[in-house]
Amino acid sequence: MRKLWMCLAILFSYSYSHAQDTSVVYKGMTVTLDEVTVQAKRIGFDVNSFIKRVEEDTTFYRAFKNLRLLGYVSDNDIRIYGKKGQIQAFLKSQIQQNMQGRCHTMKVLQEEVGGDFYNAKGEYNYYTAELYASLFFTKGTVCADAGGEVPETSGGSMAKHKNQLKKLIFNPGQPVRGVPIVGGKVAIFDPEVRRLYDFSIRSENYQDITPCYVFTARAKKDLNSIDRGDIVINELITYFNKENFEIVGRKYSLSYKTLLFDFNVRMNVQMTKQQGLLIPSLVTYDGTWNVPFKKRETSVFIAKFHDFTGSVQ
Repeated sequence: MRKLWMCLAILFSYSYSHAQDTSVVYKGMTVTLDEVTVQAKRIGFDVNSFIKRVEEDTTFYRAFKNLRLLGYVSDNDIRIYGKKGQIQAFLKSQIQQNMQGRCHTMKVLQEEVGGDFYNAKGEYNYYTAELYASLFFTKGTVCADAGGEVPETSGGSMAKHKNQLKKLIFNPGQPVRGVPIVGGKVAIFDPEVRRLYDFSIRSENYQDITPCYVFTARAKKDLNSIDRGDIVINELITYFNKENFEIVGRKYSLSYKTLLFDFNVRMNVQMTKQQGLLIPSLVTYDGTWNVPFKKRETSVFIAKFHDFTGSVQ
């Protein structure tokens, strides 16, 4: 009997320690690990430092600013859909960005437009198209500083609103100041928000090539209706290169609904390294927006960046 109790004690101890080893607690946040990550942890992978890196990471948002520092060719495909699912307007173009020092100009190589993509004044007829253009298109000569920042121009509250929206879409996981209702709900590492999520780290080859640690934040399935109403980021999946911990890809889903506005957006971003800078190579977007004083917009876009040239001076 004594031997039986000893065996049961050993078995319980092993099961408990094994269960403990498959997760870590960071700032009160429980993060589940897959078996490969558990093995990596045992031989020296510092999981807590990795999570801290994820929490403080700003390279993803900066990568979009880095597009202002290199020459490239972009393939742009924007489609706006009507209520019945038909293509209501579209733009397909190929644009070349040329650099001279830290200043760049853009040249349209090809362009095909359909529907009411532009209004009678030649301006963008859709908010999504306008936002896309503010992200990836420029007119005339535009100069940026060493960080890819461009001095703010006139535009009033609309320009400020667009900048906030860019941060909401391209810097998920970080709070966005000045955005009513939604701003703090995307800060998934804040104590009041992270309780709504399940977090995990797994090992996976990105695009079947690059060995990565994959950090996932996913809204819990068993939330009550009140907590569910506070969710903005449904899922955030980030792929970190095991060799240097740089982001090589990210997938995420955002949605929110109030009486005034609602949105539902899914995005996928692939990264590349050019001239020592992290740069988006592919951005796909599928989303619908309904904002005050605008008609609902449902759109899909694909942006591809290639043939990078120039060097940071």
